[in-house]
Amino acid sequence: MHKILYTWRFYSFGREQYQECMNNVFQNNLLGLRQANLMVVIFAGFLSIFPLFFEDFNLVKVSIHLTVAVIALLISIYSNYMMQQLNVGNRIIFILSTLFYANVIIFGTYLDIWSKPFSIAAIFPCLLICSLLMFVNPPHFNLGLTLGAVIVFDISAVIVFPAETYIFYIGNSIIAGVLSLFFSWHITKLRLGLEISASNLEDERNRYVDQSITDELTQLKNRRDFNQTFQRFLSNYRASDDWLCVALADIDNFKLYNDHYGHPKGDDCLRGIGNTLNSLSSLGVYAARVGGEEFALLWFEKDPSHVDKIITQWTERIRDLKILHEKSKVSEYVTMSIGVYVVRCGSHHDTQVLYALADKALYSAKSSGRNCAIICGDEVKQYKFTPKDEKSE
Repeated sequence: MHKILYTWRFYSFGREQYQECMNNVFQNNLLGLRQANLMVVIFAGFLSIFPLFFEDFNLVKVSIHLTVAVIALLISIYSNYMMQQLNVGNRIIFILSTLFYANVIIFGTYLDIWSKPFSIAAIFPCLLICSLLMFVNPPHFNLGLTLGAVIVFDISAVIVFPAETYIFYIGNSIIAGVLSLFFSWHITKLRLGLEISASNLEDERNRYVDQSITDELTQLKNRRDFNQTFQRFLSNYRASDDWLCVALADIDNFKLYNDHYGHPKGDDCLRGIGNTLNSLSSLGVYAARVGGEEFALLWFEKDPSHVDKIITQWTERIRDLKILHEKSKVSEYVTMSIGVYVVRCGSHHDTQVLYALADKALYSAKSSGRNCAIICGDEVKQYKFTPKDEKSE
């Protein structure tokens, strides 16, 4: 019994995945509500206008048809309005769906029983089945609606028709309810399956995209992503951002490190540097590995004099790694040379020019003894910034 209930609730897809996909699919009910209510407006409106041209005009019948049309029109208008909103809670969609079903159930029951336009009860089952198939609802919601519709229909049949016709109308309503539940359950399951498949494909695509722009060794972004991000930073800056900082950095004497400790240790060193640069994202700094031991960073500043704060954080975190480098000519631990070019946001420079200027500043840092940063820019006079080294303390 538990297994049947589990499957009936669609939890065989996985409870969390079912709930997420049901939320996504359920939002589409707004579009279905708008279209379904427009159909009810046309049908009920026609039935309210048609008797005006004939002698058997019935004010009660016309009023009921017109009321159904007006209610459906209001639900359609409100559904269209809700479609324009960014976030629509499932509760309001449930309420609108329930109002729609109640309107249709009352309309179908009246047409089939109270107004008796036909000799057989055919309209109610058609309306019930078509209504349930137009939306994606949880199975317990459809079950409640179906039971409610069947009860209303059967009570109305008992009140209006003679006893000898009860079996016909009750049987007719039960058949309609079973068919409605059966088809709506299978359609909902199919829709959820398609949604879950699409979600899995999207996750897979995002995973491949992420792999294509991520450096496998350091988990930093690679050069491809850096080029795209650089262009985006240069053109899509915020009004509060006045300066764009472009930094290039090299690990000092990294070839000597590899030759002395071996390439596996060199990879470990790069991983450590990568983790450190990734941690700078909390300061609003974008970091990427653009070469073997070369890294690039981008960030915005309100005041160009604040560039030193990022450099200080950067170099202190590298120093805290305490990666021993016995062959280094500048420190007993691994250090980096940094070149920073600062440009005012909205500058006419393109990415290639700015990259070349930052690379020139990096070259100056190497020429100035390494383990330092050269900071310059269009409106920033070039200066050298040397972090504190434990050797000198």
